[in-house]
Amino acid sequence: MNHKKRLVLILFHLILFLGCQKKTEIPTQTPEQILQSFEIADGFKLELFVSEPLIADPVAMEIDEYGRLYVVQLHGYPLDKGQTGSVKIILDSDGDGRPDKAVTFADNLTMPNGIMRWKKGVIVTDAPNVLYLEDSDGDHVADIRDTLLTGFALSNPQHKVNTPIYGLDNWIYLGNEPATTPKIFVDEFGDKGEEIRYPKLSNSPSLPRNANGRRVRFKPDDHQIEMLASATQYSNAQDRWGRHFLGNNTNHIFHEVIHGKYLQRNPFLDVVSATQTISSYGMPADVFPITENPDYQIFTSIGVFTSACGVTFYDGNLFPSSFESVAFVAEPVSNIVHACVVESYGPTFRANRVYDQKEFLASRDPWFRPVNHYIGPDGALYIVDYHRRYIEHPEWMGEDVINSGALYDGSDRGRIFRLTPTNALVANWLNNLQLGDAGNHELISLLGHPNKWYRKTAQRLLVHRKDASLREDLIKFACEDTTGFGRLHAAWTLEGMGIPSKEVIILLLRDPIPGNRENGITMAESLLKSHPELIKELLKLKRDPDARVRFQLVCTLGELNSPEANNTIEELLFADLQDNWFQIAALSSRNLDYKKLLNKLINSPQNSDRAVLTLIERLSGLIGINNIESDINFLITKAIENRGKNNVAWQASILNGLAGRARSINFNLKSIEKIKENLVATAFSHGSGDVRSASLNLLEIIGLPDAEHLRTYEHEALNRLQNKGSADADKLVSVRFLALSNPTRYKDTLYGLLSVDQSIDVQKTSLRLVSEIDSGQIGRYLVDHWSEFSPQLRDTGIAIFLKNETNIRTLLSALEEKNIDISSINFYQQISLMMNEKEEIRKRARKIFSNTPIDKSRKEVISKYRSGLGKPGNPAQGEAVFRNNCSTCHQIGGKKGTDFGPDLSTIRNRRLESILTDILDPALSIADGYELWEIQLQNGETKQGIIASETPSSIVLKIYGLDSETINRQEIQSVRALGITLMPVGLENTISVEEMNDLLAFITKPL
Repeated sequence: MNHKKRLVLILFHLILFLGCQKKTEIPTQTPEQILQSFEIADGFKLELFVSEPLIADPVAMEIDEYGRLYVVQLHGYPLDKGQTGSVKIILDSDGDGRPDKAVTFADNLTMPNGIMRWKKGVIVTDAPNVLYLEDSDGDHVADIRDTLLTGFALSNPQHKVNTPIYGLDNWIYLGNEPATTPKIFVDEFGDKGEEIRYPKLSNSPSLPRNANGRRVRFKPDDHQIEMLASATQYSNAQDRWGRHFLGNNTNHIFHEVIHGKYLQRNPFLDVVSATQTISSYGMPADVFPITENPDYQIFTSIGVFTSACGVTFYDGNLFPSSFESVAFVAEPVSNIVHACVVESYGPTFRANRVYDQKEFLASRDPWFRPVNHYIGPDGALYIVDYHRRYIEHPEWMGEDVINSGALYDGSDRGRIFRLTPTNALVANWLNNLQLGDAGNHELISLLGHPNKWYRKTAQRLLVHRKDASLREDLIKFACEDTTGFGRLHAAWTLEGMGIPSKEVIILLLRDPIPGNRENGITMAESLLKSHPELIKELLKLKRDPDARVRFQLVCTLGELNSPEANNTIEELLFADLQDNWFQIAALSSRNLDYKKLLNKLINSPQNSDRAVLTLIERLSGLIGINNIESDINFLITKAIENRGKNNVAWQASILNGLAGRARSINFNLKSIEKIKENLVATAFSHGSGDVRSASLNLLEIIGLPDAEHLRTYEHEALNRLQNKGSADADKLVSVRFLALSNPTRYKDTLYGLLSVDQSIDVQKTSLRLVSEIDSGQIGRYLVDHWSEFSPQLRDTGIAIFLKNETNIRTLLSALEEKNIDISSINFYQQISLMMNEKEEIRKRARKIFSNTPIDKSRKEVISKYRSGLGKPGNPAQGEAVFRNNCSTCHQIGGKKGTDFGPDLSTIRNRRLESILTDILDPALSIADGYELWEIQLQNGETKQGIIASETPSSIVLKIYGLDSETINRQEIQSVRALGITLMPVGLENTISVEEMNDLLAFITKPL
């Protein structure tokens, strides 16, 4: 960093320091001492590879073919855009294999966050640019600086272009996601980006502003650039077969199932997402930190993934073979590195925990901030530790922390750890590799290396050399390879050199390894026109045992226009019809006959199957948007034909398909009035409730007919609502019809349906509709009747509160006045309120959710017990305290007690002070779902308990000391929330300070 930029950073820190409210304390542990803070999986060891003063604020690394270590340093996070970022080269000057020298390779970078070796230099992501940096004279300092791409959004540093990777297919892939809309730091991070383009090309190809918030791939030499189908936050990984795995803060790993190029060929196909969440254990999934004295922020979701990043597949051939399909995910807020094993699951994958109730690597040090991983040439996993006091961005912090002067604590520190099996040798690669000088044939032999670092590096170097004379050598190597890796990388090397081989592609199509066959299908696409004989090879795979292979075959055949290809797509579709992704892949085809397929499905014996109905709905929408009047009339006529109650589910799917695409369909038809009249009649008289509801779905979009007989249907609707014997499906149709036909006239009727004796579906539908009719008064109504609302109706009420600014203010007032408990607002709704664009709303919300006042009568008690938190408790003795005082209402991990109140394992990752306060002042905030309710029955009987669940016709009440009881809604006169909890006050009379410490140690101990 040059003197001027360092002065800017010092001044920035000084400004923050002058406004500080408390003195920050910097931990005194050395990097070596911090090694003692880790708990690591059996069979592995962790060593410090490089740390301060050689590096500081590391976020990404790269090892080149000469064993030079590049480290990206992000000094400016979270707020300083004063070009303080840099890239360092780490060297071993005495030949002992250990880093001992650092040279600043490049400085004056804004907020760099990713790096990739390319040709003789490196590619660095530094929004709004993607840079190429090269040292041309051998002094380890970049003297060439070129902007390859520009236009990316410079928004919140956690959400900008990042992590360039060299793909198996020779494209460079960039992580990217939509620009955030800041509420506080608008001037600093309100940039939305521009068109993505090559700035040095006058006629540069371009992508929309910030690539519409999606990932990008490009080839600098050919000036190609493409927008992909998915977005990712700070994870951009491929497995050994080139499949893409991504992540964001709360979704630690998901899979991009279908490539954007297939979706783009059919722009009328509605696909909400091209990705699949693959975690089998929740999203956000639980994490199991061991951090001592964590300092979580008000927006931090504790005990689950809240900052997941750096997804990396292990493929280094040093770990045990059981790690061949393991992905590592960093979680810096919780100070852990998580491991999950990724296994095939149809055309996508499923991730399972490697370790139950614990993490692969966890630190007691709250400043350990793993943000990235890297597989080295030695097969070790290198872990990049940003090592800061705060990892959250101030946009998501409380003002006290922002003004504390501590935002940059740790900015002079940083570590990279080396993780290996316990019997591994020391690292010996630093400045000790000569792969860049290796001959072509040596590089070819490395294409089958068991460590992906060598395979990928050799492929990249060969592609850059572009020696066409190697074609026959690469083909020979692929034919003789026994590793499987060699065949795959040789094929892609040939493709990257512009000399693809039909023979090698056929070799892959016949390969015993499914991943190779899958890649062979992809590679065949570019040769189908010049080598049509490849189509026959593709068609041979239609009964392949591997779902990914069959899925890729559907995607690839969708490019063709031949009866044989279309028949094969249809055959593959019906074979895997239950899988949503096969439906999407088939419908992405350029030349599928939608009407033929729809008729086949309607007449199928499985036409009531859920997957078939989904496909019928999709096909109906696609047929409708062609805007052929005869087709639309045919669809609606088929859909509303009264066939009784049997075998008509597909009719509702047709109507829902048309309703879902109605805004793209021209309903200005000659027969539209008659169609509307028929739909109204269907809504009231069809034998299927689903068809009646679907008719209204379409009418809500295209409108009711102009007809006198509508009054007859209004009377019919009122009669059904007043008749207690009416079926719920009839009542729901009636409610929706009245709100659609004459909402103002029937406002009072809809309010009257918000009664506990109505089904919960009728209540929720009525509440939603009346909120649209009476938007000015609904907020006040909700507050006045809140205690009468059951939990599900409250959920609908909160959603209505959050719809507009007026209702939000009403909600905040109700929370401040304790008319509504904060437990009614879930964590993400709280965040939404605390991040509202209106400063006044934002401040009120933050005060409500982060500074809940404690009852004065409990302050002394809490203070007394808080003084004991500095001493370590005894979990074994704490279990006895739990058994004697808590087990009558609570369990730990579903065991050791009674399932009545909240399971205490759900709070083990919270601050000790918070758990202590909830125990000693239980009325302060009632746990979500555990408020006490009183139900008055029609016969005069009264019951009290916790509402465990609701169905349309009944309420399940958990009664303390008794079994759960199911109460029919027709038996209920009133439901009232008592606003209290059964958790007793006064535990200080039975639990000493020491025992409380032991209890907390037991509750917070990992299961």
